[in-house]
Amino acid sequence: MQISRLSHNRPGYPEQLREISSPPQGLFVLGNLPKGPCIAIVGTRRPTEYGRQMAYRLAGELASAGVVIVSGLAVGIDAVAHQAAVEAGGVTVAVLACGLNQIYPATNRSLAVKILQRGAIISEYPEGTPPLRHHFVARNRLISGLSCAVVIPEADASSGSLITANFALEQNRSVMAVPGNVTSLRSAGPNNLIKSGATPVTDTSDILAALDLEAPQLAKSAVTAKSREEAQILELLSRGVNTSQELITQSQMSAGQFANVITLMEITGKVRNLGAGSWIAR
Repeated sequence: MQISRLSHNRPGYPEQLREISSPPQGLFVLGNLPKGPCIAIVGTRRPTEYGRQMAYRLAGELASAGVVIVSGLAVGIDAVAHQAAVEAGGVTVAVLACGLNQIYPATNRSLAVKILQRGAIISEYPEGTPPLRHHFVARNRLISGLSCAVVIPEADASSGSLITANFALEQNRSVMAVPGNVTSLRSAGPNNLIKSGATPVTDTSDILAALDLEAPQLAKSAVTAKSREEAQILELLSRGVNTSQELITQSQMSAGQFANVITLMEITGKVRNLGAGSWIAR
């Protein structure tokens, strides 16, 4: 796939970026820049399972509703948001802090390939530019600049994602945050943002309502349990019990029985494996 360059004064350059105070004069693009409303989802590189679940749920449902998910391809919340959008059959855009001839971080190369199937990877830096520290701060202004809102599911009090939130405020974009446990360091960022006036978000409808966006395709059929064991697992997941060991203990199933049930539920699309022995209901 060939890298193309969009000049600031040429058709095809994102209109949202033209509005910010320091738009890049040129934008390098892999893939196809999508049209439609964009929402950024960014956060910590070391999320808790709560943060991963909320990022995945919000990004997936927004992508299903036709919203373009924008993020920075970093490990953690960024990667979860991109992955959720891809798995929902939606579109996502990754903004890099380096030239597009290298994917950073390299661990997300396979995810980058999936993004390019329907979305785009962009940068203001030409090929050969390394991912220097100050490039990430500059990159964050593009993440917020492309979007009508920035949503932060989880971040510590000094997270770089809060820089994105500050850029969003400067650019007259909405800032939204997922409230979390006040004793969790990973929720300090969102909780502080909410205290400062950010819109609290507990589900996708909060985001859509705040932005006056409609999502007729967001409605989805309820997951139906086919057995008592499946019903147990779904009920436990709804209460935030999400690791294999916790589910086995609280359902009082044997490890073998649980493995059989959860595997069938994954195959039939009732649950999704988040990795590291954690699960989320679809």
